[in-house]
Amino acid sequence: MNKGKALHLVFGIFGNATGLFLFLAPTVTFKRIITNKSTEQFSGIPYVMTLLNCLLAAWYGLPFISTDNILVSAINGTGAVIESIYVLIFLIYATKKEKAKILGLLIVIVSIFSTIALVSILAFHKEKYRQLLCGVAASLFSIIMYASPLSVMRMVIKTKSVEYMPFLLSLFVFLCGSSWFIYGLIGNDKFLYIPNGFGCLLGAMQLSLYAIYRNNKLGDIEKSTADGSLEMDLAKPQQYQKQSNYS
Repeated sequence: MNKGKALHLVFGIFGNATGLFLFLAPTVTFKRIITNKSTEQFSGIPYVMTLLNCLLAAWYGLPFISTDNILVSAINGTGAVIESIYVLIFLIYATKKEKAKILGLLIVIVSIFSTIALVSILAFHKEKYRQLLCGVAASLFSIIMYASPLSVMRMVIKTKSVEYMPFLLSLFVFLCGSSWFIYGLIGNDKFLYIPNGFGCLLGAMQLSLYAIYRNNKLGDIEKSTADGSLEMDLAKPQQYQKQSNYS
């Protein structure tokens, strides 16, 4: 095995390790959701988008779609199972309005994956065309997955609190994105290094926000608007939780 292939394997293994930690990082969040029997103000969108990304990336890594990417399929197949569990828990404890939104989005992402998988098998007989279709789809939705926490980052900036942006999740977004970015560069696979380069950058931005606002607590933040809408609810998560239970 030459040096390039060895490094490719090393970063693939490291990507699997950091990817597993990334998928498991939200367990703290979901333990809180189960304990409080409420999703509070946590968003379910990132988990649904991560599920779609895992399905597409796992499909892309299969030998009849792309070569030498079985490690990509291994971690993303595992991730798809884990994310499915998260989405199920979220659907159980979400409010009716949020539940309908997430369920609708779930139906859409399953339809998207099924369509791409079937088209890649039935319509394209040459590997390069299958790889192009699946690679573009996987890259596009990987970028969307990485971008989904932008709404949470906006909330962090607005409330000056990181309570709803878990540190471990941000850390492993950065580590996982960095690992697969380098893996893609070594393998000269633009469908891996472009979206994961974006993920690396976004993870770094989340960590920067965490460093700035890590000592702030929602309960310590004074109401900043006269109409008492979002800021008041965010400053009193316990009150929000009680309201959610009766919605």
